[in-house]
Amino acid sequence: MNATDRTPADLLSSALAADPGRPLVTFYDDATGERVELSVATFANWVAKTANLLQGDLAAGPGDRVALLLPAHWQTAVWLLACSAVGAVADVAGDPAVADVVVSGPDSLDAARACPGERVALALRPLGGRFPQTPAGFLDYAVEVPGQGDRFAPFAPVDPEAPALIVAGREFSGAEVVERAAAEAPSLGLTGPGSRLLSAVPYDTWEGLGAGLYAPLAVGGSVVLCRNLDRLDEDALAKRIESERVTAVRR
Repeated sequence: MNATDRTPADLLSSALAADPGRPLVTFYDDATGERVELSVATFANWVAKTANLLQGDLAAGPGDRVALLLPAHWQTAVWLLACSAVGAVADVAGDPAVADVVVSGPDSLDAARACPGERVALALRPLGGRFPQTPAGFLDYAVEVPGQGDRFAPFAPVDPEAPALIVAGREFSGAEVVERAAAEAPSLGLTGPGSRLLSAVPYDTWEGLGAGLYAPLAVGGSVVLCRNLDRLDEDALAKRIESERVTAVRR
């Protein structure tokens, strides 16, 4: 984190400049056996493509509300940072009926249809796979995002003091996200670059977002994001902590 970092997108830019090859997000789904590891550079590329989709094809800009009906997942982390890059408000588990854009996983498509604006569906399949058939009324993220540009520049400057995140009924500006993530990092066991936090906390609270994305990013660390961790017994969990060189755990 640099002193000039005022938004989560700024944190990612600093991480990219500092060490693009290091792991940033390692994702496990213990219901499917999926494991995905994204370096800073790979994650940033996904964010750039998604931000271009959001700003260009979906016509979202600063202040627009993006309802994210998604679980704790590496693609959710990408969308959170893409919203920050555009200046849109990431409304986690928000009401799609009042959103400008809704981004839905496969289990919330019916609720997402209440959105009067653009609708994007994520299959959340291994390796970012697409739906066998695109859900009616939605764009398939896995179809739309590969052709987007690898570099992103916002049409309008992003105000760090403007609303950036809504989670569990609380609104945060981009600056507040950065400040709170950095302040709470030590209590999560994140001591700086090289820190590696395993988090199984859902993304529907600040605690889950802080541990599962923002705090590791703020200190130059990384996250091992685990979905369905309850499928593992203690021995298997201990092996994962060892193999992934985890330095702190949040469950």
